[in-house]
Amino acid sequence: MPLGILGKKLGHTRVYDANGKVAAVTVVLAGPNRVLQVKTQAGKDGYNAVQLGFDDQKEQRLTKALLGHVKKHNGAAVKRIREFRDFSKDVKPGDVIGATVFAVGDFIDAIGVTKGRGFEGVVKRHRMAGGDSTHGAKGWHRRGGAIGQRLFPGTVMRGMRMPGHMGQDTRTTQNLEVIQVHEADNILLIKGSIPGAEGDYVVIREAKKRPKGWKPAVNASLSKKKADAKAAAAAKSAVAPAKK
Repeated sequence: MPLGILGKKLGHTRVYDANGKVAAVTVVLAGPNRVLQVKTQAGKDGYNAVQLGFDDQKEQRLTKALLGHVKKHNGAAVKRIREFRDFSKDVKPGDVIGATVFAVGDFIDAIGVTKGRGFEGVVKRHRMAGGDSTHGAKGWHRRGGAIGQRLFPGTVMRGMRMPGHMGQDTRTTQNLEVIQVHEADNILLIKGSIPGAEGDYVVIREAKKRPKGWKPAVNASLSKKKADAKAAAAAKSAVAPAKK
C-alpha cells in the first residue's frame, strides 16, 4: 500500500469542471492524520510500515493497551488507527499529513463498510425469484426452495445462499478519480460513490491498478487509422470544387 490516509465520509454533491461538465462526487474528510509509529525493515519489526491515527478522542475512552501504545510513541488519543505498509511518503512520528498527499487527477481505492440492512430474505439479499404466486402455491412466494440433497451427500453444501444479515461488509471501490483537493479543510472530492453511510470511517489509498502517473494505454494501430482517415478527409475537402 504505497500511499494512503484515514478519512470520514461526509456526503455527496456535484461540481463543475472548467468546461462546464458536471460530476457527481463524494466528499471525504481526509485528515489530519498523525503519524504514531514508523516501522522499518532493519528494525525489530522486520518490515516497512507507517501507523496513522485519525479523529481525536478522550483518553478515558481508550483501552489501557491502546492508550499505552499511543503514549509510548508520544502520540495523542485517537479513535481510529491504521497501518499502511510500504508508505511511499517520508514521514516520522509526530508528523501530520492531510488531503495533500493526493492531487487532482490521481486515482484512488476507497475502502469502507457497507450500510447494514438487517436480516433479509433470499429475494432481497440474493435477488432470487421466489416461488409461484398461483397454481396452488401457498407460503412459498419469497422462499428459496430446497437446499439439500437426497442420499448423497445428504447435507447442505457450503456457501448455500440463504437468508441472513445483509450489509456491514468491508468493500473496496477501485479506480476513483480525485476531482478537487481543499488543503485548508482537508477535504477530498472523489468522483463516484464509496462504501458506507455518511459519517463512516473510510480508507483512501493510492489505486493499485492506476498508481500516480498512470495514463490509459494508446492503441497505436487505431491511432494511425484515425490519423490516416483525418488526413484523407482533409485532402478530399481541399480538392473538392466549391458549390455554386
